[in-house]
Amino acid sequence: MLKNHFNLVLYLFVFVLFSVPSYAQTQSFESWLNGARAQAAAQGISQNTINAALGSIQPIQKVIDLDRKQPEWKKTFADYKKMIVNETRVRKGRQLLKDHAGALQEVENKYGVPKQFIVALWGIETNFGSNTGGFKVVPALATLAWEGRRREFFTKELMNALKIIDQGHISAGAMKGSWAGAMGQNQFMPSSFNAYAVDHNGDGRRDIWGTKIDIFASTANYLKKNGWKTGERWGRRVSLPSGFSKNLIGPKIRKPLSYWASLGVKKYGGGALPQENMMASVVAPDGLGGEAYLVYNNYQTIMDWNRSTYFATSVGLLADRLSQ
Repeated sequence: MLKNHFNLVLYLFVFVLFSVPSYAQTQSFESWLNGARAQAAAQGISQNTINAALGSIQPIQKVIDLDRKQPEWKKTFADYKKMIVNETRVRKGRQLLKDHAGALQEVENKYGVPKQFIVALWGIETNFGSNTGGFKVVPALATLAWEGRRREFFTKELMNALKIIDQGHISAGAMKGSWAGAMGQNQFMPSSFNAYAVDHNGDGRRDIWGTKIDIFASTANYLKKNGWKTGERWGRRVSLPSGFSKNLIGPKIRKPLSYWASLGVKKYGGGALPQENMMASVVAPDGLGGEAYLVYNNYQTIMDWNRSTYFATSVGLLADRLSQ
C-alpha cells in the first residue's frame, strides 16, 4: 500500500513537472525588468537610454497571446503565391522601381544585388513600407524575454534594440515593428540591424524606418554579406521526370546541374538545362504534385533571410515579374 502511494505521488510529481510549460513565470515582470536594466548597464548602455526605454513599460498581453498561439498554416504554395505575387503588388513594385530608379541603381552598383530583388523583399515584407507593424519594439521584446519561452534569444534582441537607441539611430518611442520585434520597412530583428543596416546617406543614422536609400542599402548589404553572387539567377521553374524521387527534393540537397540533367530534369516547357558548372537544388513547395523549381546559390541566400521555401520562391518569382 505504501509503495503504491509512493508511486502515485511520484506519478503526480512527474505529471505536474512535464505539464507546466517551460516558459512558466518564476518572477514578477518588475523584478525581471530590474535585472534587465542592470544587464543593459553592464553592457555599456547609457542610463538615459535605459530610463527612456525601460523606465515604465508593462508586459503586452497581446504579444504573449500571439507568441503562444500555435500556427495553423493550411495554405498551399499555389494559394500563397496568388496572395503574395499578385498583380497589384507587381504593378506597385514596377512603379516604385521607376520612382526610385536612381537610388536603387546606386545601391545595385555598390552591392551587386539587382534592384528587383531589393524591391521584391520590400514588397513582401511590409507591402513597400505600408505595413511595418504597430508594436513598440522594446516593450514587445521585454515581454517575450520575461515570458520565457525563448528567453535567451529575446533578451539578446532586447539588448541589441537598446544599443540601437543608445547609438541615436531612433528613439525608443519611434522604434516600432512586429509583435516579435522585427523592425522597419525591411523587418530586421535588432541583431540583424546591428549586423547589416547601413547609413548610406551619411547622416549618422541607419534609418530602416523612413529613409529609402538606407532601407535599400541595408537589404542589399544583408544579401551580399550572406553570400549573394552577382550575375547569377535565383532559380527557374522546371519539369521533373515521372518517377522522380521525393527524397531528392529540398534546399539542403545540392548537386551539379549535370546531375539533375542526367535524371531528366528539364526547363519548364521542355528545354534542356544549361551546361554550366553550378550547384542546384530542387524545391517543390507543394510536393511532387505541384510546381517544381531548380534553385541556385542566391536562393539559399534568400533563405538566410527567411527559412521558408514559400517565402524564398515567392521572392524570386516576384523579382522576375518586376524585371519584365
